[in-house]
Amino acid sequence: MTEYLLSTPSQTVGPYLHIGLTWPDGPFAAPVGTAGAVWIRGQVFDGAGEPITDALVETWQVDPTAFAEPGRSRSARAGFGRSDTRDGGYAIHTVVPPELPARGTAVQAPHLDVSVFARGLLHRVVTRIYFPEFDSANAADPVLSSIEPARRERLLARRTGDGYVFDIHLQGELETVFFDV
Repeated sequence: MTEYLLSTPSQTVGPYLHIGLTWPDGPFAAPVGTAGAVWIRGQVFDGAGEPITDALVETWQVDPTAFAEPGRSRSARAGFGRSDTRDGGYAIHTVVPPELPARGTAVQAPHLDVSVFARGLLHRVVTRIYFPEFDSANAADPVLSSIEPARRERLLARRTGDGYVFDIHLQGELETVFFDV
């Protein structure tokens, strides 16, 4: 006789993401003192436009030395940062990554990959942060170009004095573009 097992139902992530998932240098994808390092700051908003103070934001990117000479020693965590929003927003200290090769001769514009974990979500959501000063690279980026023009600006960070601001809207009129990965 064949026995069938039912799958375990999904559980929402959070609201205790800051317990055990953060560490003191987690927000530092680039160490303090790194030449050209910037802060990426923002808030995570729910569908009603209210800030979420129990979310977790992770960013990752290519290590800027990834295309340097072969065998060059790099940190295992290079390019990865994690910040919770218990203080009202997230903050990641990083560097703007270089352009990346894509399929064929295409090139991806400089960007950060982002995961967001928050209460009410069954799974993380994934997006990207692009930088406004790379107009021509952004226009040619195959991923950014695949998004309807009216929504592309939702993936562009805004420049500030010491870095950028990128707010994440999980739902609603200003919903951030998320990718099915």
